[in-house]
Amino acid sequence: MLKFTSHAGPLRLLAACALALLAGCGNKPEAAAEAFLQRHWAEPMPPQGTPPAAFSPLEASLDPQACGQCHAEQYAAWRTSLHSKAMGPGLRWQLMLMDQEQGNRCLRCHTPLAEQKALLALEHGWPNAPKQPPPDFVPSDLGHQGLVCAACHVRGHRRFGPPPRNEAVKDGPHGGFVVAEAFQDSRFCAHCHQFPDSGPRIAGKLLEDTYRQWLAGPYAKEGAGKQTCQSCHMPDRQHRWRGIHDPEMTRRAIEVSLKLQALGGGRYEARANVRNRGAGHHFPTYMVPKVELAFYRRDVDGGSVELGRHVIGWNVDTPITQELSDTRIAAGEARDFRQPFNAAGGDWRVELVVRVLPAEHYERIYRDALGRADQLPAAALPLLRRALDEAVATRYELLRLEVGAEP
Repeated sequence: MLKFTSHAGPLRLLAACALALLAGCGNKPEAAAEAFLQRHWAEPMPPQGTPPAAFSPLEASLDPQACGQCHAEQYAAWRTSLHSKAMGPGLRWQLMLMDQEQGNRCLRCHTPLAEQKALLALEHGWPNAPKQPPPDFVPSDLGHQGLVCAACHVRGHRRFGPPPRNEAVKDGPHGGFVVAEAFQDSRFCAHCHQFPDSGPRIAGKLLEDTYRQWLAGPYAKEGAGKQTCQSCHMPDRQHRWRGIHDPEMTRRAIEVSLKLQALGGGRYEARANVRNRGAGHHFPTYMVPKVELAFYRRDVDGGSVELGRHVIGWNVDTPITQELSDTRIAAGEARDFRQPFNAAGGDWRVELVVRVLPAEHYERIYRDALGRADQLPAAALPLLRRALDEAVATRYELLRLEVGAEP
């Protein structure tokens, strides 16, 4: 049975062990980080336990808004992030179709705290739901708040974080915090952004393989001062985690060029070259996002003809059983996308429009589900429709390039 509270002593002992490891392994930072991460991301994650008697209600609270009372900048950034939306309508309607074991596979990363899982077990009537109400330090909506501050920074009511950039405040709130270099290590993010070898695969490829893609790329090979997940997605320790949903991040990730070649006899080929110059992993990294390259012939009189479309991404069927195509671009590599066409003489140019569909795979899943709405719980349908609207709303146009035929 899930519980909201448990004896906090073992967790405090683990924290002490982690501190001892970090203190005694100064000449082995890699091993120290690995030891810390094994403890920090132990599964299943234990409940926080009873707060220390000296803690105020604000110090004890797991509510991100409570953290934001002091960490206002981090809280404001987190609220704009996908981490804060990890338990959005797109997952919540699916949980209505799952049993507890299936649901916990998703909650492992989307709402990892034991207290969050307990609240969701109560909501869905799962058999292991706790018998007692949540304690005061657990807000009733914590299960819907996604990857909250405490998921990364709180264990057994003890706070953990990266080395301070300035002198740490002594005798600060909640008893200070445990300093862990691992918060600056890409392996910290790998807990959710890298499936184990035993994880689900399609065509032999892990569904989530971002950390290993990074390991195989140029950034991981740079040694000291290397580009980590955090240095790109948390610059200056900002808690925004921008990725392909953000046009600026995407423009930094790729370089696109367009050329036009005459093949003779009124035949031409437009060639778009896309180089992954900035992402430290595949572009895009996994199956959900797609990037669409649309080629058009624009006539001087205003006429327009679409010549064809190409997709960059890992395309998988909606049951997630079969690979349809994989045109992702590994870090530091490039790929050509060729569009042949016929054109008579005249004044025309070829335009390339690059569009980003960050939630394309989800869009297909949601549309398929709406096609069998009569088989779904009635309570799931409003969430499903909202999820589709939100997924479509993430689309944006990244850039346009134009080239004319040689005279």
